[in-house]
Amino acid sequence: MRVLVTGHQGYLGTVMVPLLRARGHEVTGLDTGYFADCVLGAAPQDPPGLAVDLRDVTAAQLAGFDAVIHLAALSNDPLGALVPDITHDINHHASVRLARLAKEAGVRRFLYASTCSVYGAAGDGLVDESAPLRPLTPYAESKVRVEDDLLAVADSSFAPVFLRNATAFGFSPRLRADIVLNNLVGHAVLSGVVKVLSDGTPWRPLVHAEDIAEAFAVCLEAPVEAIHCRAYNIGTERNNRTVAEIAHAVAEVVPGAEVVITGESGADPRSYRVDFAAARRDLGFEARWSIGDGAAQLYREYRDRGLTADAFGSTFVRLAVLRALGERGLVDAELRRVSADA
Repeated sequence: MRVLVTGHQGYLGTVMVPLLRARGHEVTGLDTGYFADCVLGAAPQDPPGLAVDLRDVTAAQLAGFDAVIHLAALSNDPLGALVPDITHDINHHASVRLARLAKEAGVRRFLYASTCSVYGAAGDGLVDESAPLRPLTPYAESKVRVEDDLLAVADSSFAPVFLRNATAFGFSPRLRADIVLNNLVGHAVLSGVVKVLSDGTPWRPLVHAEDIAEAFAVCLEAPVEAIHCRAYNIGTERNNRTVAEIAHAVAEVVPGAEVVITGESGADPRSYRVDFAAARRDLGFEARWSIGDGAAQLYREYRDRGLTADAFGSTFVRLAVLRALGERGLVDAELRRVSADA
């Protein structure tokens, strides 16, 4: 298939594109390039791409594609909380506009990167795709709104599918250090301490970036009737763990690391355990990576590629990168590119 991947120069896109190409798909990217240089180690080989703000995409740019995989977003809760209006503008309005333009251009499939954080404060019971959605942050709320609006766009010629990814982890050449396991391993490697700022009790479902990429490939290749207007939780029940349990898994693989739970940020209301049976049943998808294996991978990559404290706290933190671009006058208050050097 001819596939357009938005956010191809991001954390997930950099892992997903090689997998799709290896499976025989012709991939084109679309990205602002804000995080293209946030690389640990050798630079990845990107596909041909369009340097376009998601808010400025045209139907002509989408013509000829069989599918759009939509990853691009302001992609974490702290960033969303800082600029909630822009989060909704990009994550919600621009995403729905992209889908409408894709349909207009004759694109048949639209694979949307949603999130398990749409379940919010779901308690201790397992939640499946039919559970009430209780988003607690602008980021999660924007994902819910997109899912709702794309259902109205769908018809026999346009098939969206919503992949509600668990919290991602694992190595990507375009690293992110602002997601829980990646962050905890980095602190352990750099300081010898696995530092947890919350009380450690919230439940988190985790899934490796490579498993997310595999899930998207499976949905891309599935019969249209199997995925049309469906939501699928992407992950595995064995990676439903409390933050404290995740921290101790890190300490088991990083030599000499100790767990310190400070509790200084208090209890986190975001807590949910997720049922991933539907993707196994309907798609035959099974996530392979455990938290322990992912922590071990991150430890090796951080060590071997020379992760530094400066890069860990700046280059690989999305909020820090956007702030730096703004301070340099390369991105404006609406997070639009000011200079081609951004």
